Amino acid sequence: MTKPVVLIAEELSPATIDALGPDFEVRSCDGADRTQLLPALADADAVLIRSATKMDAEAIAASGKLKVIARAGVGLDNVDVPAATTAGVMVVNAPTSNITSAAELAVGLLLATSRNIAPASQALKGGAWKRSKYGGVELLDKTVGIVGFGRIGQLVAERLKGFGMEILAYDPYASAQRAGQLGARLVSLDELLAESDFITIHLPKNPETLGLIGKEALTKVKPSVRIINAARGGVLDEAALAEAISEGRVAGAGLDVFATEPCTDSPLFGFESVVVTPHLGASTDEAQEKAGIAVAKSVRLALAGDIVPDAVNVAGGVIAEEVRPGIDLVEKLGRIFTGVAGAVPVQLDVEVGGEITQYDVSIWQLSALKGLFTDISTNPVTYVNAPLLAKDRGCDARLITSPVAEDFRNVTTLRGTLADGAVVEIAGTLTGPKMVQKVIGVNGFDLEVPISEHMAFLSYVDRPGVIGAFGRLLGDAGVNIAGMQVSRDSAGGAALVVLTLDSPIPADVLSAIAAEVDATLAKVVNLTD
Repeated sequence: MTKPVVLIAEELSPATIDALGPDFEVRSCDGADRTQLLPALADADAVLIRSATKMDAEAIAASGKLKVIARAGVGLDNVDVPAATTAGVMVVNAPTSNITSAAELAVGLLLATSRNIAPASQALKGGAWKRSKYGGVELLDKTVGIVGFGRIGQLVAERLKGFGMEILAYDPYASAQRAGQLGARLVSLDELLAESDFITIHLPKNPETLGLIGKEALTKVKPSVRIINAARGGVLDEAALAEAISEGRVAGAGLDVFATEPCTDSPLFGFESVVVTPHLGASTDEAQEKAGIAVAKSVRLALAGDIVPDAVNVAGGVIAEEVRPGIDLVEKLGRIFTGVAGAVPVQLDVEVGGEITQYDVSIWQLSALKGLFTDISTNPVTYVNAPLLAKDRGCDARLITSPVAEDFRNVTTLRGTLADGAVVEIAGTLTGPKMVQKVIGVNGFDLEVPISEHMAFLSYVDRPGVIGAFGRLLGDAGVNIAGMQVSRDSAGGAALVVLTLDSPIPADVLSAIAAEVDATLAKVVNLTD
């Protein structure tokens, strides 16, 4: 059996390769060299990159079978996520791999600015002993303002608390309870600017944060303040900062990131009170190893067809173990729905009832959409592009949950309204210790049929001889019936039969059966991959 191909486009730690394991054919190329990258992508199932490889629309189009782009790091500036999503390619990164390294660098920059470590070192290496010139300030009893109190901001707070500092934090989305646990006090941005002896920034760059610490903000700070930015360039206005330092309104700064990178020339470089580093936040052996191992594990999950918690273009997040068995069931219900309906609904309700609703089952809506389009799309359908396909086909989907389920502990029903107003319903569940997948309802008919690779659904008027006709015509065609269940609304009324079969029913045989029994519905569903 051919192994999936994983392309390593940049140098990664040996632990990354070890984490991939023996189940893949691992190849390497120089991702920064397009003449190497594009041909290498042609038959790759996954590509692992860092920051030098550009996975743009051209690169994604060059990859005929790519399923996942894995960025061994946090940023995704070099990945065209919309193009990947349209192509059904999962994009994953390692969002927590560098948080400790980034927090420690921020603390390092803060210490360096407080004690003038960089200029004192440079002077001494130049032969000058300037002990009196480079005096500094202690951190004890000083106030530090942390702008952005997410994971990295909280790690910084933990570390600076050990120096005996008072911690202020500004973050509109932060929990006051969590801040209190870390000994921090949530305040407004203006209060933080006015009271802080040190300010350290830990925000993402987006339209809301761009230039947040700019000219106006810098008029509200103490002249003794020192400002640290080891988060994202552009959140701190570098020109405004240079002007404030020049005018004595800010004492110093420590910067690891810049609005434009690489940055090798800046007015800020002329100040001895400014310490700069070339975006080293994630540049530790530990962070690189964590990132590589994390994305290697994500690649394994993605190529196994599983949901990946760190996927940036797939909804769902962390999935409870109790929810996972239902993912495949609901996907198959989606395929059965399309097979029975013969059309895509304009409205699809994914109704989940029972004990399972105590967990987050939102991933089942995505599974239903994936199943809905799997057998009718000319392109591969994934958890990534299924919502786009639904949008393009005019299919609105919603998830409805209820703690109550009749007859079974848990029931999932796909109820879809077609363009002509007709409503199609397919219900299913998992039963027993082996979690057997079953169809338990079709268009109002109750049954209990294990899901099989080959199934047939036929509706007709209940009368003698119909079952015999099924057996005779299928037998003549060499198609063996593995199982059968009939449901009817009354004797002589509407009836539905569901057949499980050992092989597919040829189209002409199905037509002959439908004609002989005068079927109002005659559909086959083949759930082979």
